[in-house]
Amino acid sequence: MTVIGVHASHEQVHPSRLLDAVRRAEEVGFDAAMCSDHFSPWSERQGQSGFAWSWLGAALQATALPFGVVNAPGQRYHPAVVAQAIGTLGAMYPDRFWAALGTGEASNEHITGDRWPRKDVRAARLRECVDVIRALLAGEEVSHDGLVTVDRARLWTRPDRPPALLGAAVSAATARWCAEWADGLITVNAPLAHLREVVDAYRGAGGIGKLALQVHLSWAPDHEQALRIAHDQWRGNVFGPPVCWDLETPRHFDVLAEHVTPERVAGTVDVSADLGRHAEVLRGYAELGFDELYLHHVGQEQAAFLDAFGEHVLPGVRR
Repeated sequence: MTVIGVHASHEQVHPSRLLDAVRRAEEVGFDAAMCSDHFSPWSERQGQSGFAWSWLGAALQATALPFGVVNAPGQRYHPAVVAQAIGTLGAMYPDRFWAALGTGEASNEHITGDRWPRKDVRAARLRECVDVIRALLAGEEVSHDGLVTVDRARLWTRPDRPPALLGAAVSAATARWCAEWADGLITVNAPLAHLREVVDAYRGAGGIGKLALQVHLSWAPDHEQALRIAHDQWRGNVFGPPVCWDLETPRHFDVLAEHVTPERVAGTVDVSADLGRHAEVLRGYAELGFDELYLHHVGQEQAAFLDAFGEHVLPGVRR
């Protein structure tokens, strides 16, 4: 059966309210949760940016749900620090935590003042980080000299079973590359033909483990209201790579999005007031082979969405 989780958006919701939301998600029948580890929001209108790792400890303690996080080691985070964070949560909450690793975005990583590398350099750096993190989680002492430097690092607190390390990809080419090293794959909703290419690229290259999909959606009792919510909160997120990788501040995204129409946002966000339609769309994603779906209602108010989907959408998808 497909796992249906909720995406906790630190960029949009205060961490205390976000904790209330995942508690409510568990109560209404969601199976899991995930979040992204960002330093800043995508828009000044979103207005939040809680620290994912602090929040994850609280959320794992407050619920019985499994959780995942999308993280970009290599610039803002040294890979040994990421390994320690993964290892501690894995030790405290066995078999309830996974991490997806990606190459990141300048909007989060520029804060170090270091140069933002080319995509190929970021990919090579991530590959080094993955090897470092795996070795540390396996109990090895690690020294490494390359795009990242590690000097005699060792994790003293580790889980019995290392948490899964997924690859984060939005293109078929990156998915194919992730198959070389990842324990699974996570991507974001897109037209079905594109998602099929991503799935086929990962599995065709020998990719193992689960396939997870983050689903951006907007629901309200009225379609126009759902569309207004999506346009207000998510119009800065319609730009594909390399633009979304290379812009540095929420203001940059807001300026670029000034003339984005609601209709264009609806090409990125699944917008509908029809709960049956949402269930149908989610079933289509599951039929492509996604084992886990993480639903992200792009509005800042989560309670009505959680209650409506818990009662009407989750049972429809599971059927």
